[in-house]
Amino acid sequence: MPNQHDADPRMPYQLPMPREAQAEIVIPHAIPEDERLWVPQAENVWFRPLCLNTAQGYWMNLLRVRKSGVLSRHRHPQPVHGFVLKGRWHYLEHDWEATEGSYVFEPPGETHTLVVPEGVEEMITFFQVNGVMVYTDPWGAVTGYEDVFTKIDLCRKHYREAGLGESFVDQFIR
Repeated sequence: MPNQHDADPRMPYQLPMPREAQAEIVIPHAIPEDERLWVPQAENVWFRPLCLNTAQGYWMNLLRVRKSGVLSRHRHPQPVHGFVLKGRWHYLEHDWEATEGSYVFEPPGETHTLVVPEGVEEMITFFQVNGVMVYTDPWGAVTGYEDVFTKIDLCRKHYREAGLGESFVDQFIR
C-alpha cells in the first residue's frame, strides 16, 4: 500500500464503498420553478420532499405557505430542525419569531402552534422532522398524525395526478 502522506490530496477515495451504502440525493434546484413538484398539504400549504428516510423514520422537506394565520398545532416526540429561507413565522407558545435566515431547534415533546403572521405573502422553511408529527387540540388530545410513510403516500398521489407518475417520489426515498 502506498504511503498515505505521498498521495495527491486531489485523488478521490480509492476503496469501494460499502455494499449497503445508499445513493446520494442531489437536488440542484431544491426550490423548484415547476409547481408540480410542490405537494399540496392543505389550502395554500405545500411541501417539497428532499429526503424521505424510511429506515430511520425522518423526512426533510421545504414547507411553503402562502397564507397568514394558524397553520397547525402539533407535537414532536423527537427533535426537529428548521431553517427559514423566506418569510417568517412563530409559535403561539413562544415570544420569538423565526425570520429569514433563522435556524430553529425544536426539542422532543414540545407542543406548539405554527402561525404565519399577517403581511407574509410566502414563507418557505427547510425542516428535518424526526419520527412522527402528532396534531393535537389545545388540550393535547390527538387529532391526527404524519410520518414519513404518510408523506410518501401524499407524494405518490400528487405526482400521479400531476402527470409525473407516482414513482417520481422514489428518488427521495432512502
